[in-house]
Amino acid sequence: MNAVAPAVSLEGDDQEITTATTRLTTNHQHAANGHTAVNVANGHSAITVVSDDEQSPSSEGNPVTHALTNAYCDSVEKLPQVIEVSGRSRDGGPGSVMLGGKVWFVKDGCGVTCAVFTYLLVLYAEFVVMGVILFPSNSLVYSIINAVIFNFFAFLAVASHVKAMLTDPGAVPKGNATKEYIEGLGLKPGQVVYKCSKCSSITPERAHHCSVCRRCIRKMDHHCPWVNNCVGEGNQKFFVLFTMYIAIISLHALIMAGIKFFGCMDSQWEECSRFSPPATIIMMIFLVFEGLLFAIFTAVMCGTQLHGICNDETGIEQLKKESPSWEKKGKWMSIKAVFGHDFSLAWFSPFNQPDINSGKSPPYLYHV
Repeated sequence: MNAVAPAVSLEGDDQEITTATTRLTTNHQHAANGHTAVNVANGHSAITVVSDDEQSPSSEGNPVTHALTNAYCDSVEKLPQVIEVSGRSRDGGPGSVMLGGKVWFVKDGCGVTCAVFTYLLVLYAEFVVMGVILFPSNSLVYSIINAVIFNFFAFLAVASHVKAMLTDPGAVPKGNATKEYIEGLGLKPGQVVYKCSKCSSITPERAHHCSVCRRCIRKMDHHCPWVNNCVGEGNQKFFVLFTMYIAIISLHALIMAGIKFFGCMDSQWEECSRFSPPATIIMMIFLVFEGLLFAIFTAVMCGTQLHGICNDETGIEQLKKESPSWEKKGKWMSIKAVFGHDFSLAWFSPFNQPDINSGKSPPYLYHV
C-alpha cells in the first residue's frame, strides 16, 4: 500500500534543509485520519499528523527526502525498547536501572552517598535522643512517651525515604519513538507528540529529561540527591512525606534537647547522662545543629512542594516560567492527584501507593 513518509526539517545554526513529503511503499498502517510528519529542530523532534490535503506531491522521488527519511526511521527503529533489565546501565555510568526487573534504582555515586549520609544522620539523632536525652531520666513515663513518638516518626521518615528512592518517579520507556509505535498511537490531524533527542522517547506533556537518571520523567519536579532519585508523578507523595516527617522529628529533637539542657543546668551534669559532661554537651550541640538545619530545610522544602501541588505546577515549570498548555486542576483535585483520591490516613502512609493513572488523558498528546 502507498504511505506517505515523514516530512523532515533539519534546522541548524547556519543552514536549514527542508524536504517535502515523498511517497514510499510500506506495509505499515497509516496514522489515523492522516500521516505522520516529523520536524527535527536542534536535536528535538516534533511529530505532527497532517492531512492528505497538506501533502505536497512535487517532491516525489526526491533522493534527499528518501535519504533523510530513511536515516531517521533507521536510527529510531534500532533503539532498544527496554533498557532496565539488570543492575547495570548500558554504558556503565550513572543512570536508572531496574534491579531484578522490579525495583527502580538510580546508580549515581553522589546520590548513593547522600542517601547513606541521610540514614547516618537519622541514626545519630536516634542515638543521642535515646542514649543521652531520654535515658536515664527522672521521669520514666516522660521518656517512654517521647521515645515512642520520636521512633514512630523516625520510622515513617526512613520508610518514606526508601519509597521515594526505590519508586519509579514516572520514567518514560526508552527508545519507544519508532515509526510503528507512533502510528499505533492513532494520532489525528493537528495532534502533536515530541521525541526526546537524548533518550529517544516519545515525551509526554509536562515531562522533562533528567541527565542523572538519563530518562524523561513525567511531571518531573527536580532531581534530589538526598533521595537519589527524581521527584516526579510516581513518587512525589513519598518525597513530601519524607520532608514532613524529617521536619517533625527534627523539631521534636530540638524540644527534647532544650528541656534536657535546662534540666541539667539545675542539677549536676554527672547525673544527667551516662556519658561525661563534655561528651554530653558536644553530642547535644551537634544534635541541636542537625535539628535546626534539617528542620528549616525540610520544612521549607515540604511547603514548597505543597505550594506547587496546589498550583498544579512542578519546580521546573515554575523555574522556567512555562505557560501552562495543560488544563490546570483545582487545589483539592491537585492534592488528590498526588496523594490518592478520597482523603484518609493512607495519605500519610509511605506504604500506600496512590493510583496516579486514574482519570488521565492520553499520556502522549499535546494541546495544539
